[in-house]
Amino acid sequence: MIPEPHVDWQALQRLRSVFLEARPPVSDYWRSETDLASYDATFAQRIGWKWDFVLDELRRRGWEPPAGEILDWGCGTGVAARAFLDHHGLQRVTRLWYWDRSALARGFAVRRAREKYPALEVQAGLPEAPAVLLLSHVLGELTPGQTESLLDLVQRATATIWVEPGTYEASLTLIAIRERLRTRLHVVAPCLHRERCGILSPGNEPHWCHHFAPSPPEVYSDPFWGKFAHEMNIDLRSLALSFLVLDRRPVPAPPPGSVRVLGRPRVYKPEALLLACDPTGVRDYRLSRRTLPETFQRLKKGQWDILQVWQRTGDEVTRVEPFPAPGQPPGKPSRTSETTHGHQT
Repeated sequence: MIPEPHVDWQALQRLRSVFLEARPPVSDYWRSETDLASYDATFAQRIGWKWDFVLDELRRRGWEPPAGEILDWGCGTGVAARAFLDHHGLQRVTRLWYWDRSALARGFAVRRAREKYPALEVQAGLPEAPAVLLLSHVLGELTPGQTESLLDLVQRATATIWVEPGTYEASLTLIAIRERLRTRLHVVAPCLHRERCGILSPGNEPHWCHHFAPSPPEVYSDPFWGKFAHEMNIDLRSLALSFLVLDRRPVPAPPPGSVRVLGRPRVYKPEALLLACDPTGVRDYRLSRRTLPETFQRLKKGQWDILQVWQRTGDEVTRVEPFPAPGQPPGKPSRTSETTHGHQT
């Protein structure tokens, strides 16, 4: 049985207040190794689950990281790089770099990585042009000038994976960064296209590009996580995130009809409304219970895939197919696909 980690709950309460109330510039909030260890056992794990969500999608999309050095910038306890290495392994990584304004955080992240990956060279510092740049929950602490400096680094990296909270402000900031860089770098995700972001079209002001990562099922029955939820007044189910992945290398185009569902579907008695993004823009689409009964029932149960392949008539979805796995031809029949009775469009 894994022993319950020792956590300083008062330190976590203080840190959470800083995160919720902070406006840039933010002073260093790490006071001790205990702060970092408590955070790493709790909040950092939740951030790691967001990274798992993003990295799983990149694998589904057939994306592979470039070989070379990795930089976890603004690393905190280093959970982003650990999640990345757990997904992709060490074979093509030449060195792992951690950078944070806090010397305490840099030291903690380096030690944790060296303990977990003893065969990997791990250093604190800033390489000039990393192969992979990892950015996690940093926007809320940066001044405009610091953000500009960071974008210079993004453009020097071969690939950048950037994960932020799923707030309206964080999403729109990532969209603004995407718009600045989409003609210089290839947009890998979350977008299925390289066109102007549809969220920016007139009428879409209430919307933002965000998703929900699942928590591991075991946390709901774990007394430690139950105590964490009580002490921090946090819903363990809610892991909203926004993210952006950029790459100097070309990326394969998704199959025709691919869409991305933003936020959560709104399910009503006769139909569901899904806010979806594709190269034509972002808009609501209607999925009728009568037309696609099996898909509708899955939506009612809270089961849906953010990546799908649709056929549509106007704003009505008439066929739903799974997003193909890498190497699988689009349109391959699947038991989870569903077609309207009598015709296809």
